[in-house]
Amino acid sequence: GIGGGNGVFYPIVGFASCVAFIYLSFGDLWINIQVDTKLSFVERNGTQFIVDGKPFYFNGWNSYWMMEHAADESRKHRIRAVLEASAKMGLTVCRTWAFNDGDYNALQISPGQFDERVFRALDHVIAEARHYGIRLILCLVNNLQAYGGKTQYVKWAWDEGVGLSSSNDSFFYDPSIRHYFKNYVKTVLTRKNTLTGVEYRDDPTIFAWELINEPRCITDKSGDTLQDWIEEMSSFVKSIDKKHLLTVGLEGFYGLKSPKRLTVNPEFWAADVGTDFIRNSKISTIDFASVHIYPDHWTHNPDFEYKLKFVAKWMLSHIEDGDKELKKPVMFAEFGLSTENKDFDPSQRERMYKVILDIIYKSAKKNKSGAGTLVWQFLVEGMEEFNDEFGIIPWKRKSTHQIFTEQSCNLARIQGALPSQMGYLRKLCTQRR
Repeated sequence: GIGGGNGVFYPIVGFASCVAFIYLSFGDLWINIQVDTKLSFVERNGTQFIVDGKPFYFNGWNSYWMMEHAADESRKHRIRAVLEASAKMGLTVCRTWAFNDGDYNALQISPGQFDERVFRALDHVIAEARHYGIRLILCLVNNLQAYGGKTQYVKWAWDEGVGLSSSNDSFFYDPSIRHYFKNYVKTVLTRKNTLTGVEYRDDPTIFAWELINEPRCITDKSGDTLQDWIEEMSSFVKSIDKKHLLTVGLEGFYGLKSPKRLTVNPEFWAADVGTDFIRNSKISTIDFASVHIYPDHWTHNPDFEYKLKFVAKWMLSHIEDGDKELKKPVMFAEFGLSTENKDFDPSQRERMYKVILDIIYKSAKKNKSGAGTLVWQFLVEGMEEFNDEFGIIPWKRKSTHQIFTEQSCNLARIQGALPSQMGYLRKLCTQRR
């Protein structure tokens, strides 16, 4: 053994240096934990989002898979991994699914039947986001079939013998299905988080609710069916939750009555899917507009330069709408360039990202309605089966990583950093200079 009183000395030094090491390595997180509880609600003043009385422009991303992964112990760690990596890039907003209807790991097993285990997974996602100072945009249902969507609701009504039609657009007009959806919305909004004790509707970690991902109602090109649904559901959400902002979840197409349909829409079909960006977003219970950007899925023209021109025109047109027509913020909630293009090259994708982020930066500099961007989509290693043709692992390619971190620093220079970002941004943006 060790002679004399030295024995006491070593462990104490060991402990002290260990604490110092933890602080040096994770000091930023410690700063964050104190800020943790101080997140304020995102509010809106005219065409701008406001946090603590200051304009809020953001750089963010999509990771739709978080709740589903958090429901599975072996994959749960990926939530923290993606949040931490993104927080370190200065990102402040993430959009993710708050639904999984009748599928594997379903949150809603059948109408009004919820799996508590999966609800706790959503609790976990919200608590973790809060820890990293990241706000969530939570989407409530899918227009597409992934994770259940409209099709699952229609099937439920059909199976229960109450469905009016087997068309998945009956989701928008069938009274039984509207009832199912309202019940779902109410259950989610009034859910009390088992980890934080806060009801979702009272939690400022949630930036906003989104009614439906990429709604289309092709059986009614006039747009009336979808418009009625948005009006009814947005009023219903507001009757339960007056604190959070609300958006529709649109792709941004101009409808048949809109003069812009001919000059700005990607192609003629876009006016025929039953949506109308201006009309749908004007509703008083909708607080801001959302737009998606997928030039290669939307146009037949393979020329990359053409796509870049389309992207710029598409964005500037919608920002102008936000400023002049809607007088509301406009968020670019998904954008991507497909790896499946014949001539795909990651540097092309980076050029497109840069065009998009620059337009938002310029909008923010002039206090215009272009409020922020959410890239589609971030994954972490080992998630190949969740990748589509747009996924990126944010730390994999240095040049891509740099484009996003530069945007975070640029936006912080205009508006100052949020308290939750302070530690990360100081590191990030002073290294840059």
